[in-house]
Formats: sequence, structure tokens, C-alpha cells
Amino acid sequence: MARRRRAERRITQPDPRYGDEELARFINRVMLGGKKSTARRAVYDALGLLGQRMNMNPLDAFHQAMSNSTPLLEVRPRRVGGATYQVPNEVRPERREALAQRWLVSAARARKGQPIARKLFTELLDAANNTGAAVRRKDELQRMAEANRAYAHFRW
Repeated sequence: MARRRRAERRITQPDPRYGDEELARFINRVMLGGKKSTARRAVYDALGLLGQRMNMNPLDAFHQAMSNSTPLLEVRPRRVGGATYQVPNEVRPERREALAQRWLVSAARARKGQPIARKLFTELLDAANNTGAAVRRKDELQRMAEANRAYAHFRW
């Protein structure tokens, strides 16, 4: 039986305005129903507001928000002798980025009563300032991993 290879990662084209691949993946995550131009407009509007508010390059502010909401550790259930332990593991770089983007977008969508560009701006601003729902979620995950550090020897 032939061994399956791990799927290779798709290459994402950099976004047209800033030339950044991570931002292009974020736009794809914001997109609903294949409406990329709508998602792109919302993200660019949010970045414009973010750059004005923080008095810095919008792309730098975006990367700061992403790094503040990026987890380093997560817990994974491991069944050992009838008991299930939450074993802390390091998060792969691709998964780190995916989790941070997913948390930022879901936190922005959870806000009510505003257009999506405004919600994204607010969430990115909060994340850049180390507050907000996405950063809280990261901190929760880190705390859980720290609390279960005693089970780290079950990692294999």
C-alpha cells in the first residue's frame, strides 16, 4: 500500500494593494459566498481606519493585531488507560495564523449593529492593543495549556 503524502500548501497570491500574502489569506477568510471584491473592500476600509487611528502603517497595525492574537500552545485530548488528558502541544505556524485569523473574523462578525468594515476595524484595533475577543480566546487557550503542563509527558 502506497503511503500518502501530506498535502502541499496552496500558494496564495499577494493582495493587490499592499502585496502581502497574510493579508490576502485574511481577505479570503472574511469572504462570504465567493464575493472577494466585497471582502477586499471591507478589509481595506478597516485597514484605512486602523492606520488613521493608530498613526502608523496599516499593514504594520494588522500584523501587530495578528501577532497579539496568535497562540503558541494549545491542548489536545490524549486517551491514556481509560482517562482522557488535555495534553499541551505547540501550534504549527500555519495553524497559528489560521486560528488567529479565524478568531479575529468570528469576533468581528459577533459584534452587532455595524457594517463589517467597522466591525473588523474595531476588532483589529482591540487586538493590536492586546484586548478584544480574539486575544481573550488566545489567552484562554494559553492558560489551559499552562494548567495542564503536568501532562506534557503524554505528548508523543
